[in-house]
Amino acid sequence: MTRLRLGFVALNDAAALIAAGAKGFFAAEGLEVDLVREVSWATIRDKVDVGALHGAHMLAPMALAATAGAELRPLVAPMALNLNGPAVTLSSRLAGVIDPAASAQGLAALIARRRDEGASGITLAVVFPHSTHNYLLRDWLSRAGIDPDRDVRINVAPPARMTELLVSGVVEGICVTEPWGAAAVTAGAGRTAVRASQLWPRTPDKVLALAEAWAAENPEVVQALVRAILRGAAWAERNRPELAALLSEPAYVAAPAAVIAPSLEDMIFHAGEANAPDPAHAAWLLAQMVRWNHLPVGVDAAAIAARVYRPDLYRAARDSLAAG
Repeated sequence: MTRLRLGFVALNDAAALIAAGAKGFFAAEGLEVDLVREVSWATIRDKVDVGALHGAHMLAPMALAATAGAELRPLVAPMALNLNGPAVTLSSRLAGVIDPAASAQGLAALIARRRDEGASGITLAVVFPHSTHNYLLRDWLSRAGIDPDRDVRINVAPPARMTELLVSGVVEGICVTEPWGAAAVTAGAGRTAVRASQLWPRTPDKVLALAEAWAAENPEVVQALVRAILRGAAWAERNRPELAALLSEPAYVAAPAAVIAPSLEDMIFHAGEANAPDPAHAAWLLAQMVRWNHLPVGVDAAAIAARVYRPDLYRAARDSLAAG
């Protein structure tokens, strides 16, 4: 048995990894995997970088940013873990004073009104600067004429703290992957303003990220790992009621199954080649990183996308599963 440590954050889209462990798919591939729950994305990134984790459930833009920079070890993403999942949830206080049917435009009007009155601005939260959540939120705001860097404050917080921040009034809106937006709605603290799938159908979110050098040195282990997680993703797609109960366990997402179950409805774990790492997704994310000055203009986005997103590794694992 090959022993591995994989990190994850308490979110619905860790489902493929969690199912691969709970349903014996790792063991069937000769892998003994310790799933390590981490609190924040920064911790996930840093532990993969120093080798404390062999790989992780990771924000797709985080993997791209790590490889684009000079400070961190390059990463590869041999598979995507899900599509859809994020949502923008505004506090019930805001939802009570803006039009829910046109929430971005209503938010723009409220910001202008507060500015004219000299009142405090709007504070929103995302899970990490390099995240689909940040870029979707910024794009949604900018479509309504809101400058994300001038008209609002965008803070960063761990996903599992988002509900608490909205309930306590520290922030007035969050963009986070489920179930934490749903948890805020259930608590009466928020209302869903827009789902990622409404802005971009089949929104990319998380990938399996591995250190590039380690993946190159361990090709057979990588293939076994991807096969096991593909089986976990397929199981998650087909068994959502049982998945909700599994994710609700204290070692995993640790939210009530009654909250998790409906929050799974919009998510795609495996259907329609959802696990293929799509270079078009990487291209959009990199374009947003340049747009918001997270990467320099002129960066070779195509080279970064091709280096990180590895559909060749995905196809090899998928095809060996089909042949078996």
